Amino acid sequence: MTIAILGGTGPQGQGLALRFARAGVRVVLGSRDGARAAEIASELAAKLPAGSAEIAGMDNLAATEAAEEFVILAVPFSAHNATLEALKPVLEGKILVDIVVPLAPNDPKLVEMPPEGSATEAAQALLGPDIPVIGALHNVSAVTLNNLEWKINCDILICGNSLDARKKVMALVDKLEVQTYNAGNAQAARCIEAITPILIRQNISKAVPFTHAGIKIWAPDH
Repeated sequence: MTIAILGGTGPQGQGLALRFARAGVRVVLGSRDGARAAEIASELAAKLPAGSAEIAGMDNLAATEAAEEFVILAVPFSAHNATLEALKPVLEGKILVDIVVPLAPNDPKLVEMPPEGSATEAAQALLGPDIPVIGALHNVSAVTLNNLEWKINCDILICGNSLDARKKVMALVDKLEVQTYNAGNAQAARCIEAITPILIRQNISKAVPFTHAGIKIWAPDH
């Protein structure tokens, strides 16, 4: 299996590349600068244990074309729509996994949702109904992802309008040894994406004794 991570040279993209490659999934990092992506891919490969899958680096177009089915979008929200508009022709037949959160430009403790309601819904509206968009991995700390000695300390809420695509993405993310939950259609992304700035606020607060926290769904003990 080969997946693409667009915006893969950023902290979250790099962390996901490491995690998926260690789990045996070949990763192609996508960037506007293909040479930079190749350089980062080489640096990441040096951090992986023996037996991990390959990490390669290409420009966004080539990376998207190289993906067999899953393309993960990890760009800043300011580049979200433009990236999708440029790549829409080569996304046909693939599933877009949108992990982007529309954080406020001047304050990551706030969220500024687009008119569609969420980044996930904006992507689906832009790409049209024939390219399924699944929102996932919004609430995971990039620092946690990049430290392979740490277990991912949160559950993953997954949403999107296609149930079949949702199940496929859940199976993909399960490879990271996390608990995934089917959160429903794309409208649920309005809630899920909005959790991220709340976590950021807690993680940088001096009033709490932790950083890099995530969220978990706890079953009752009765």
